[in-house]
Amino acid sequence: MQEPLLGAEGPDYDTFPDRPPPSPGDRARVGALQNKRVFLATFAAVLGNFSFGYALVYTSPVIPALEHSLDPDLHLTKSQASWFGSVFTLGAAAGGLSAMILNDLLGRKLSIMFSAVPSAAGYALMAGAHGLWMLLLGRTLTGFAGGLTAACIPVYVSEIAPPGVRGALGATPQLMAVFGSLSLYTLGLLLPWRWLAVAGEAPVLVMILLLSFMPNSPRFLLSRGRDEEALQALAWLRGVDADVHWEFEQIQDNVRRQSSRVSWAEARAPHMCRPIAVALLMRFLQQLTGITPILVYLQSIFDSTAVLLPPKDDAAIVGAVRLLSVLIAALTMDLAGRKVLLFVSAAIMFAANLTLGLYIHFGPRPVSPNSTAGLESVSWGDLAQPLAAPTSYLTLVPLLATMLFIMGYAMGWGPITWLLMSEVLPLRARGVASGLCVLASWLTAFVLTKSFLPVVSAFGLQVPFFFFAAICLVSLVFTGCCVPETKGRSLEQIESFFRTGRRSFLR
Repeated sequence: MQEPLLGAEGPDYDTFPDRPPPSPGDRARVGALQNKRVFLATFAAVLGNFSFGYALVYTSPVIPALEHSLDPDLHLTKSQASWFGSVFTLGAAAGGLSAMILNDLLGRKLSIMFSAVPSAAGYALMAGAHGLWMLLLGRTLTGFAGGLTAACIPVYVSEIAPPGVRGALGATPQLMAVFGSLSLYTLGLLLPWRWLAVAGEAPVLVMILLLSFMPNSPRFLLSRGRDEEALQALAWLRGVDADVHWEFEQIQDNVRRQSSRVSWAEARAPHMCRPIAVALLMRFLQQLTGITPILVYLQSIFDSTAVLLPPKDDAAIVGAVRLLSVLIAALTMDLAGRKVLLFVSAAIMFAANLTLGLYIHFGPRPVSPNSTAGLESVSWGDLAQPLAAPTSYLTLVPLLATMLFIMGYAMGWGPITWLLMSEVLPLRARGVASGLCVLASWLTAFVLTKSFLPVVSAFGLQVPFFFFAAICLVSLVFTGCCVPETKGRSLEQIESFFRTGRRSFLR
């Protein structure tokens, strides 16, 4: 049997001295899979992540199409392509900043529903675009919606999920984002770029419809003094046969002890700043692994390297591998634990990025140069490199290495960073801190995505991949030193750990 999170007794841990904690059977009954309503509520919320994943990689097939557009108002230059690819992350950063206010003002559910407005408007602008400004504005609005949902959905899911399945449910936001990206890659093989934007409206409308019937987070309702509504929401989520009173009292006591707003002085206290710092650094390192520029320019990267299959097919295959990998993570997160998957994930990404960098630097060049998105496939040593034969199996290396990178990312640093963000952040600062994490994440993504094409043009495509590989090594060290294992612990237990400052849990 797994040992409790904290071994020492004290006022911070012994919350209910007059009532013993529930037995394993009681905990299983509270968090069992018998009630499907919590899964329905989770599905309704993570449809926002589907739209986020769809919008994030929208440029992958669209940039090549617009680069060859005969319409002078829509024809993209190298500089315009880099803005079209990166402005999404600026919108996402603004969405994360807004979440710092909306998450606690409107609540988690209403904030997710509010994201549908800029999302629908953004897709409409891109579908009917007659100039670059409409494309950029539409991309910014969908990015704003994505940043808002990225901050709100993990918090909502973690607060409604029972501890026993919180890891699996916590992986669903990333899973749906991946499924959204795969849907875009697949539809990109069939539809012109305008109709891709039209198709993006569908999940937004379904999300609004389903969330209208879902309850808000019990923790948020308690923080607003709506105790009766919170109890009803918890009972609805756990099922009519579940005894929710112990869990409700535990949440209620924790909310009461943290009912006041966090002051700047208190924010510097270790029990506050440590979990916020861990969440922030994880989001920062996640982006520095290169996931956003690789996804945004995926088809363009394949266009600029010697590959055996058509770049569109390669992109779709990578999307399918990403979906499968997140499914594996969702199934194993509550079995293997968070830290093990983070270690495996960083090691796989390191090997994949290093392989891509070495292949681009020393491997064959494409038979005919591509101009897609201005990516430069000719590096410093390319003049001495042999041309790739059309059927050479060596040209499968970029596809296989990219598949390996996506698989590694999707198994750990993709879903777990979002889950841990929602798990370790203290309740009193959860709404603001989650928005701050998303803001920092997407500002980092913007810098990487905007600078990716200029760096490639100046130094070669291999240089970014060598940098990403080095970051993966840093991520391995950070995981071992700073990231706690939260598998099987309630949010209240995790918060008590940071408050007591015990270090044994970090090993």
